[in-house]
Amino acid sequence: MVVKIKRLIKIFIFPMFLIFGFINMGCSPANILATGGGTALVVAEGERSIGTVIDDATIKVNIAAKFLNAENNLFVNINTSVLEGRILLTGLVDNQEIRIDAVRLVWEVEGVKEIINEIEIGNRTTLKDYASDLWINTQARAVAAKTVGIKSITFNFETIQGKIYIAGISARPDLLDEMIVALKNIKGVNEIINYVIIREKL
Repeated sequence: MVVKIKRLIKIFIFPMFLIFGFINMGCSPANILATGGGTALVVAEGERSIGTVIDDATIKVNIAAKFLNAENNLFVNINTSVLEGRILLTGLVDNQEIRIDAVRLVWEVEGVKEIINEIEIGNRTTLKDYASDLWINTQARAVAAKTVGIKSITFNFETIQGKIYIAGISARPDLLDEMIVALKNIKGVNEIINYVIIREKL
């Protein structure tokens, strides 16, 4: 059954993922899809060069291909954010061996400069736990939109067992701090892990 599902992903979902990524490139190269898993990280115009954005999108696609061909459902269980060759891995896997294997596969991808491994070992034991993480993630996006406005699209949020991971690029550390304070007030949030890169305005 698992083999059949994996084959369906390869035949239908993965090609759509590739097409969607490159459609975004053609339509708006400065606001391009740069991460995968379940969520997109969009980089606002002026934060990175178009060449860097395209490089990150290529890295993301190559990591997705590695995970899709691996065992242990890495493609489904691990989320990947890519910023200037810097990789943030989040998700839940069954054991340490799988966690190590995911990192090994990412290092095989050309262009990877750094890996931040936040993959946790465990599982969402109930549907309620999973639904809670989804709810927190939705609330996090709403909070970001309220505190930083349109720039909220430059942040990627992943929630694992009540822990919010934030990745992105910002030239406004004051607004970032305000957003983090607001995120802590979301019901069910246990911790905020901040991987936002602070960049001075040009």
